[in-house]
Amino acid sequence: MHYYTDLILILDSTVRLAIPLILACLAGLYSERAGIVDIGLEGKLLGAAFGAAAMSAVTGSPWLGLLAGIGVALGMSGIHGLASINLKGNQIISGVALNFLAAGLTTFLGQSWFHRGGFTPQLSQSQRFGPISLPYADQVKDVPILGGLYSELISGHNILAYVAFIAVPVTAWVLFSTRFGLRLRAVGENPKALDTAGMSVTLLRYQALIITAVLVGIGGTYLSIAQSAGFNNNMSAGRGYIALAALIFAKWKPWPALATCLLFGFLDALQFRLQGIQFPVIGEVPVQAIQVLPYILTVVLLAGFIGRAVAPKAAGQPYTKER
Repeated sequence: MHYYTDLILILDSTVRLAIPLILACLAGLYSERAGIVDIGLEGKLLGAAFGAAAMSAVTGSPWLGLLAGIGVALGMSGIHGLASINLKGNQIISGVALNFLAAGLTTFLGQSWFHRGGFTPQLSQSQRFGPISLPYADQVKDVPILGGLYSELISGHNILAYVAFIAVPVTAWVLFSTRFGLRLRAVGENPKALDTAGMSVTLLRYQALIITAVLVGIGGTYLSIAQSAGFNNNMSAGRGYIALAALIFAKWKPWPALATCLLFGFLDALQFRLQGIQFPVIGEVPVQAIQVLPYILTVVLLAGFIGRAVAPKAAGQPYTKER
């Protein structure tokens, strides 16, 4: 029973750590399916996290923080869209520039506004999204096996976590069962054919970027005012890049993307549990070596186990309407 409890705790941490990855991965799924490569997911996560924490610290409302986080992500997506759609710029360079902008600007504004070295003030419980106890979670927690599974693993997460999991089937339905999804996938494969049919390639790509911004904005908000109690420098810690790697490994499909993000989350949770443990023969492994486990997995998966992943044909290619 002791091992089962440990397993439940690790899986619970897996879910919590995977939420920003899931949201960022789904965000990238929409933009890349529409033909927009979004390296800037890392910067959008970071910018949204800062915007949400700063607004929540000033107003005391996590909901206004959520709106601020989404607003920051929308602004950054607008810049990316202007550079890559209207000005036909290189989408990779535009995304990298957004990452640098977010890393520098969040630190600068954090120091200028709060004078805490780039950090926002510590947020109280009322300024954050707290855990939600599902019905009968307390009553069944002592029931063997199923009680712990329901009360610890399924119940007790905040509303943004449940939104992330609901977003997966919604994304699958939107992309593969609706007319909008069909057009979105078409604009990422053959924008010329869509243009010939009388639909606006520019409009569809901007719509994809808006959905991307909403999802990654929720992910950034989760980082700073749900998972944490405030913003700290570079708190996205490469999650945007890991989300892109998960997207490629999942071959731009929502359900495999969920599974891949949970795998990364599991390794992240596992590295916390392994710190300080004495291993046979080798003894205690340095903390830094354990902390790189999720990043090593990123490299290993992309290098050796991904197989053939075919991106949308028009991804990264600006479209010019023929006269």
